[in-house]
Amino acid sequence: MTVTMPKILPLENGDCLTRAEFEQRYEAMPHLKKAELIEGVVYMGSPVRVIHGRPHASIMTWLGTYWVATPGVTLADNTTVRLDPDNEPQPDALLRIEVGGQSTISEDGYVQGATEFIAEIAASSASYDLRDKLRVYRRNQVQEYLVWQVYDRKVDWFRFREGQYIALVADETVIIRSEVFPGLGLSVPALLAGNLAEVQSALQIGLTTPEHQAFIEELKKRE
Repeated sequence: MTVTMPKILPLENGDCLTRAEFEQRYEAMPHLKKAELIEGVVYMGSPVRVIHGRPHASIMTWLGTYWVATPGVTLADNTTVRLDPDNEPQPDALLRIEVGGQSTISEDGYVQGATEFIAEIAASSASYDLRDKLRVYRRNQVQEYLVWQVYDRKVDWFRFREGQYIALVADETVIIRSEVFPGLGLSVPALLAGNLAEVQSALQIGLTTPEHQAFIEELKKRE
């Protein structure tokens, strides 16, 4: 008697799936580079154009410098995160505290739980990054969420406080500073102008502060 195994269907935009079904179909499509499950609905990325790829590279360069300078913190690029039964996003970038942080690494290599920081590149304020996905990150208590709206030339950096996302504001030096990752600062005007040298210069100031050094020492104690 021949037993026919059920065919694994491909992922399609708008599919309503459980997280288990989503993972099964995603893993069966190794050619697919990005797919997300948001509130039980599948979202699949289009081919990446320069208008997304270049800002993405800028954010990764900025965060990569912080990662190198901060042992005990991990940076990941386009990595799937298991948040809850209906949500498995693949954020453009994330920072997580390796030991004693909010997230863990599962036995099969996925990030499990809300990371401390997530960054997304969005076309505009109409993107689901600022609607459904923002609500999901807030509900799961992602502590800081940065969204770069490319067409609108705007960067929002939210901080989770008492169940809400509050926008962080720039200080007198026009730098927005993280409250979770000491030393992580961003010159938004320089970023929007494409001046990565100035972005890096502003970050380096934060990396020399006593607060950043104290953070490194705290992370070492957790090892």
